Amino acid sequence: MGFSQALSGLNAAASSLDVQGNNIANSQTVGFKSSSAQFADVFANSKIGLGTRMSTVLQDFGEGNLESTGRNLDLGISGEGFFRFSQNDQVVYSRNGQLSMTADGYLQNAQGARIMGFDANDAGVVLAGGQPEILQIGTAELGAKATENVSLVANLDSRVTDDDLNEATLGTGPVPYHFSSNFTAYDSLGNPQVTTVYFQRADSNQWDATVSVGGKKAGEVTLNFESDGQFDSATADPFVASLTAADLDNGAADLNMQIDFSDFTQFGNTSRTTDLQQDGYTSGAFVGISIEADGTIMSNFSNEQSRAVGQIAMANFRNPEGLRPEGDNAWSATQASGQELVGAPGTGLLGSIESGAIEASNVDMARELVDMIVTQRAYQANSQTIKTQDEVLQTAINLR
Repeated sequence: MGFSQALSGLNAAASSLDVQGNNIANSQTVGFKSSSAQFADVFANSKIGLGTRMSTVLQDFGEGNLESTGRNLDLGISGEGFFRFSQNDQVVYSRNGQLSMTADGYLQNAQGARIMGFDANDAGVVLAGGQPEILQIGTAELGAKATENVSLVANLDSRVTDDDLNEATLGTGPVPYHFSSNFTAYDSLGNPQVTTVYFQRADSNQWDATVSVGGKKAGEVTLNFESDGQFDSATADPFVASLTAADLDNGAADLNMQIDFSDFTQFGNTSRTTDLQQDGYTSGAFVGISIEADGTIMSNFSNEQSRAVGQIAMANFRNPEGLRPEGDNAWSATQASGQELVGAPGTGLLGSIESGAIEASNVDMARELVDMIVTQRAYQANSQTIKTQDEVLQTAINLR
């Protein structure tokens, strides 16, 4: 019996060394999760056991360290969860976020598994809540958007007099002004339209504003101020500067811009514009993508605009240790792991995504080397047991 017990111990030690060797071999594998061999003793209705056996190999899904790479398609998970991939028409899960973009716009890892997530509509709104699908990034040019809303922040100098008047010439004739503010608006074709607002002080607390678009008059409005220099919003209606398609004469549609003057002031200080916002832009070519912490994939364009094209989905399990290793840093779901819980990064118990970083292997090299020494001693001890049993048996054979 002693031989079989020692032999089971040798087999157990060899199995443990296999697990430790695999851990050490993958100490530099991105997203790798270390394993440990678990053993159980063997009894057969006897007072003395029959040795040991390996009962299971348990995976450790503890987080590895996040290491910065500076590459925007390298993704690391800060917290729990897995990326969801499609590989050979099978859904697999991985913590390895080293991605690259294919010529046809798919994000995939080195093994060809394509990342999955929630698609976005043409307006850039992510359609969350549905079934995740393989994400594909389009490279079509972003169309132009006509300017519809303009917001100006400025001060108009209350000290000006008629002696400070200047004069501009529009198609309708001369326009006197004390101060002017310029910005670029865009028509429906994305053509830039130089826009100038001329301000003339008409009364102590009243200014006339004339808007010129492309050298053509697009409207005028009167601005009223309180005695404390603040804009009198009670007397102001939304002002819309307009040019017809015929006025533009370039194939674009009518241009209608609502200009907000509510942040204007009239103080005894130099007239100046301190902020200007407008929502139009010209068309733009696709230049690349960036990925936000919530997994939203943003397409970036040459006109400095960005638009969401999808959101990476993440999955978690009630019992991650029940996942079945598939190789290539991937796992598949089993009955032991339970059903996947899918959601957006940063929601529920799912971690957030760190772009420009990867998750290193969670193998603890110092611990593995110490465990290897302990396993080696166990192997030597079991070998000594066999040697001792052999000597006892030899002594019994030599009896006369």
